[in-house]
Amino acid sequence: MKPIRSFLFVPGNREGWIDKCPASGADAVILDLEDSVPAHEKEGARALVARKIVGLVNAGQRTYVRVNRSPDLFSFEDVMAVVQSGLEGIVLPMPNGPEDIALAAALIGEAERRNSVTRGTVGIVPALETPRSLQLAYECAKAERVTALIGASAKNADLARAMGFEWSEDSFESHYLKSRTVMAARAAGKLPIGGIWQQVHDLEGLKAYATLNRRLGMSGETILHPSNAAVVNAIFTPSDQQLRYYRGMVEAFERAAREGRASVMYEGEHIDAAHAKTAKEILEFANGA
Repeated sequence: MKPIRSFLFVPGNREGWIDKCPASGADAVILDLEDSVPAHEKEGARALVARKIVGLVNAGQRTYVRVNRSPDLFSFEDVMAVVQSGLEGIVLPMPNGPEDIALAAALIGEAERRNSVTRGTVGIVPALETPRSLQLAYECAKAERVTALIGASAKNADLARAMGFEWSEDSFESHYLKSRTVMAARAAGKLPIGGIWQQVHDLEGLKAYATLNRRLGMSGETILHPSNAAVVNAIFTPSDQQLRYYRGMVEAFERAAREGRASVMYEGEHIDAAHAKTAKEILEFANGA
């Protein structure tokens, strides 16, 4: 899957904000029908989002939708309205485990059939917001249609409440939870995505927060404001200096290999095939970003 460095939530009832999505700089957007939409506006937001998807896709904007759920079922009305050609995926709020993801996959498959959308083209991105979903993170990650996992730990949000932890800016309390998300996603060959920094105008705080998530292995970040996209994109994109370093590493190792050696000293460090493979993956990620 193509990387998602910045994943922007946009309320599904705010038409002007939706129209500005292609100018946001975010790699992908999540048109939200869930928490950011008041109950009395749910139906109108669903219709609005359904109308806007084609235009966003035609503008080159990668587009996802977060649907609503009841205690027993994700909203089939939401799924039916938004599963259209070009929609990249559905974001699932608070799945309890892989059985919820299997249920969502069935709903999406049926919507693809009814709406004449090529089967299997709409992915699923579960947001791991319950203790059970985190305990079963790998089972969630390997489920049908899943392309990424969101392991977010926003202040005073669902996961913090469910886990009973006290939020801090260095997010010490959620390092283990984030690492579970990263390990599960990587083991299943999917993208691990972090977040969310709620103090949207504190860009220095965002930078520190996203940098930590990057160090933990996340490949991108969910964000709440367009001003956050450039900050996050920069953090999750290798710098020119890093790219020069890794290109040089690959070249040095390949020269050594041609000379029959399996390792070489490069800028004072011992490197071998494992280091060269890491360097190549970083370069490939940068080319795909």
